[in-house]
Amino acid sequence: MNHVQVTRRSFLKKSAALAAGALAAPQIVPSPVLGNPARAAASERITVGWIGTGHRGSEVIKEFLAQKEVQVVAACDVKKWMLDAAKQRIDKHYGGNACSAYKDFRELVARKDIDAVLVASTDHWHVLHSINAARSGKDVYMEKPMGLSMAECQALRQAFKKGKRIFQFGTQQRSDGKFRLACELARNEKIGKLHTINVWSPGSASGGPTNVVSVPEGLDYDFWLGPASFKPHTQDRSSNQWWWFISDYALGFIAGWGIHPMDIASWGAGDKIDCPVEIEGKGDFPKAGLCDTATNWRIAMKFASGLTINFDGDPKREEWSERYPGHQSHGTAFEGAEGWVHVNRSVINSKPEGLIRSKIGAEGVRLYRSDNHVRNFLDSVKSRKPAVCDLDEAFRSEMLCQISEIAIRLGRKVRWDPKTESFPGDEEANRRLSRPMRSPWSLATA
Repeated sequence: MNHVQVTRRSFLKKSAALAAGALAAPQIVPSPVLGNPARAAASERITVGWIGTGHRGSEVIKEFLAQKEVQVVAACDVKKWMLDAAKQRIDKHYGGNACSAYKDFRELVARKDIDAVLVASTDHWHVLHSINAARSGKDVYMEKPMGLSMAECQALRQAFKKGKRIFQFGTQQRSDGKFRLACELARNEKIGKLHTINVWSPGSASGGPTNVVSVPEGLDYDFWLGPASFKPHTQDRSSNQWWWFISDYALGFIAGWGIHPMDIASWGAGDKIDCPVEIEGKGDFPKAGLCDTATNWRIAMKFASGLTINFDGDPKREEWSERYPGHQSHGTAFEGAEGWVHVNRSVINSKPEGLIRSKIGAEGVRLYRSDNHVRNFLDSVKSRKPAVCDLDEAFRSEMLCQISEIAIRLGRKVRWDPKTESFPGDEEANRRLSRPMRSPWSLATA
């Protein structure tokens, strides 16, 4: 593939070195790259590659483009029409033709001039893309959720710790002051002793066409499937409308959406969830159509610490809307002996009402402050200090969604030990902690 070697060193040169490749168009280094007072000096610039240029990736890349020290130098997607649009967008932003386009992510992560990678691909590719990036020396901002199994999450953690790479999880609510305040109120027992956390999110969709159709022109369907088992191409299978809710490619919204309010529950719970837990609940699964992930669930997690987390996939449940003013389709509510605090993306409120104006003293628990998730990631890339939702924090939150999904799939109570990261003595549940990958893809060779 043709690409401009856009490094911190090459920005200082008057011309860029070109490598042979697939893009035949002449590569022109735009004037903003060579120096512009609105942009950071070349020696301070962070070069970024973008994997997964669909809806969510297109939203997150806006924040990267808004940061003056960032230079997005490459984009990757197996859907040609999306890749073409992404390249055009980046080139237009910088005023040139320097963004390289790749179908194979391995070519992008192999570039030594790329510092960081945004991974916003389909869920079943998140871990493989991120591990490959980490092993190539890249820091990674990875869209949620993390992976399709605990084994994938464990492999991801190992790769980043071994390579000492920076990781930011796309649970951007941690960079919103409302959520941080709610968690600090819970951690400092401004609601009294915390005993229950109520968490809810939208459930997965049902249905989906099952008629087999030709693969759309410009889609490398085999590469899109990647580690997933082969299935004939059905109508819109690879579209955002449906793949989110197909278990070959995602866990559904129990993780895809549920990770957002669950991550806030984890943040506010502190060490109260770092102990054995019993999980019991039921889920509703589609009986026809393409989709097969839970459309609704009601789960209770009872921790040895005495904390209970109720996780709900029915955002319209009356008990939440009646109890918490400003209730929306998603939310986290911390219940204590002396009151509660409820937060979503629009509101934070409490009972008693004045509780959210409580002062936290100098000796109180103050949580990591971030006001912009991408900005926080970039600051971590430069400082080498952990991001607000680093891999340990992300793993902790993801774990709660994953074991919840296993519980409703089994339809019975399961017991989880976070120290061994297993279900003690439960072979049936432990088998669900990993899943096979289609050759040649594997965690071992990622």
